[in-house]
Amino acid sequence: MRVSVAVVTGAGSGIGRAVTVALLEKGYRVALAGRREQALRETLTEAPVALDRALVIATDVTDAGAVRALFERVVAEWGRVDLLFNNAGVFGAPAAFEDVELAQWQTSVDTNLTGSFLCAQEAFRAMKSQSPQGGRIINNGSISAHVPRPHAVGYTATKHAITGLTKSISLEGREYGIACGQVDIGNAVTDLSAGIGRGALQPDGSVRVEPMMDVRHAADAVVYMAGLPLDANVQFLTVMATNMPYIGRG
Repeated sequence: MRVSVAVVTGAGSGIGRAVTVALLEKGYRVALAGRREQALRETLTEAPVALDRALVIATDVTDAGAVRALFERVVAEWGRVDLLFNNAGVFGAPAAFEDVELAQWQTSVDTNLTGSFLCAQEAFRAMKSQSPQGGRIINNGSISAHVPRPHAVGYTATKHAITGLTKSISLEGREYGIACGQVDIGNAVTDLSAGIGRGALQPDGSVRVEPMMDVRHAADAVVYMAGLPLDANVQFLTVMATNMPYIGRG
């Protein structure tokens, strides 16, 4: 039986780390991509029995050449790409809309949107050309792909754009057996989101502690999406802390 090959970006921390470990536990071969090689290797300490099915590749997703080299390495090592979890992203420094510096905005766009595009494009090319043809791309959106948090215009705008990217890939992938879906995660406990559990700015100006959930629930959702046959697809999936401010946010 052929072992499925996955690429996870942002695999060195947070949701990317949790998904990487979950996929390895399910028997996938996983290429871990991220800027910091040491962080990627630390992820593997949580799945030590699967080291023979893991490939660590330091990658800056904003660099088109580095992204191309990532997928070329995976295909050279394992022959194909069955799954991309397109996860790398940055929240950015919180700032009121009028105070956001262009450099801050550009960093969000370069990482969250352009980086996701570059990774998806290389995965798409590999999936289209391989035999058997096809594969699955899962983009990491966010609750912020639906509704904003205060002082987070760069993150909000780029995550809304991920929804458009997801729909475009899903449409154009039909002909080649390439499925694309999006997971929108809310208040999973990670280093990035830890501050929300201590108190987050609300639209009315108050700061409130928000409910959180274990990041494993997000990882389980991604594994479910990944495990479907290619004639079935979860187009959008929202998994979040039950009582977080989303429905009726603010």
